[in-house]
Amino acid sequence: MNVIESSGHNIHFETELAPLAQIIEEGNYSKVFIFVDRNTSEFCLPLLQGMLDDYTNFDLIETDPGEENKNIDFCIGIWKTLLDFEADRKCLMINLGGGVITDMGGFIASTYKRGIDFINIPTTLLAQVDASVGGKTGIDIDNVKNMVGTFALPQAVFIETSFLKTLPERELLSGFAEMIKHGLIVDAAYYQRLKAADYKDIAPIEVHRSVEIKNEVVTEDPQEKGRRKILNFGHTIGHAVESYALINDKAPLTHGEAIAIGMVAEAYLSSTNNTLSPEELADITQYILSIYPAYHIKKESFTDLLGFMQSDKKNEHGQIMFSLLSKTGACDYNCIVTEKDILEALAYYNNQAK
Repeated sequence: MNVIESSGHNIHFETELAPLAQIIEEGNYSKVFIFVDRNTSEFCLPLLQGMLDDYTNFDLIETDPGEENKNIDFCIGIWKTLLDFEADRKCLMINLGGGVITDMGGFIASTYKRGIDFINIPTTLLAQVDASVGGKTGIDIDNVKNMVGTFALPQAVFIETSFLKTLPERELLSGFAEMIKHGLIVDAAYYQRLKAADYKDIAPIEVHRSVEIKNEVVTEDPQEKGRRKILNFGHTIGHAVESYALINDKAPLTHGEAIAIGMVAEAYLSSTNNTLSPEELADITQYILSIYPAYHIKKESFTDLLGFMQSDKKNEHGQIMFSLLSKTGACDYNCIVTEKDILEALAYYNNQAK
């Protein structure tokens, strides 16, 4: 269970970072940078250094935490910091943190001087099962998620579930949404196992299976031209709700909370626009709403949400494109849905989440 082979690199699982020192040595890097936010600097960097025998031969680059900081202005500041450190093309950037850090750090590394090597060490459940796997990097523009980015593969990914002990329950629940999604789109038996699991104490074998599922899908379709699009289930509506909440709510939703909303709404669309059975819709709705807090989508926000969906990067020829379940454990992509049906799906979520 220690190594998952991916396109051009390995995902090291529960190795206590043992191969990292060898990668650094063999890379003969001129400088090593560790990119963190304030939270991972305080809680996760000491764990990393402990696994590497108090390793100190690096320069630290620290940024503010939060999705609202995943933008071009912060990237410019970090590119300037790299210049101030006289970073050349033989540098290595280690991204230690959640999805914001791995998304933004990968983007910064893949574009600095046309690309330097980087390694992802995801420290949140969400980043471990989603953001750090698949070679996508990206930043947000005007609160629309991941509108600018690259496909760039890391030298390696290291997943250590010991980092999860630093997380509050809400962050664990956020990552758990992506695990539920992986079961719903690929593996019905895995979905059933997750229903019996406790998200506050996830077994490493379940994290491993989630990473395995995502890796299998992205390895088959690295540039998201076909089957990889099934990973977007729950995300067309979910990203729109997340973006709207980030702008308008005093306490914005986590990514996973927004995707949970999106999965309920898109499960409804899967029953009206695909072949998901009414029984499966009821099961998915009941389960997700049993563990995620109810959220009221204001009716006056529906037009704004449609605007976010119309800006979604997955759209083609002006059509809003969805990935919809054909049954539990199977998913179709490039499904065109009318605005009327989308509005009905938002209303369905509100009615079920009362």
